[in-house]
Amino acid sequence: MTPSPDLGPDTPVTRAVVQDVLLAAPLAVTRIQTRRITIAPGVAGGRHVHNGPVVGVIEAGSATMAVDGGPETVLAAGDVFYEPGETVVDRFDAGPEGVTFVAHFPVAEGVEPELRPL
Repeated sequence: MTPSPDLGPDTPVTRAVVQDVLLAAPLAVTRIQTRRITIAPGVAGGRHVHNGPVVGVIEAGSATMAVDGGPETVLAAGDVFYEPGETVVDRFDAGPEGVTFVAHFPVAEGVEPELRPL
């Protein structure tokens, strides 16, 4: 099967890069676990660290996110996010309507994605 060529502006398929993350170090990824996560309205996720990077997209609702002392960002449906591995996530708090998101966890063989509360 050959990939379809870019047919120009009238093509029924469009592709756009919405996130392109440069990792701090190479990863020995053997699988990617994808989770759909729902947080109830107003629940604060609390400070935490993941044992590997997390990339995701908000499906519904909103969340306020801050990483490693950086600025707070409000994420809404369609917004993408990145949490570097072994880096403090200061906030990932559900908005007043709650939040549902899909998160992808690239992991090495024998490793399970972990979240460690701080």
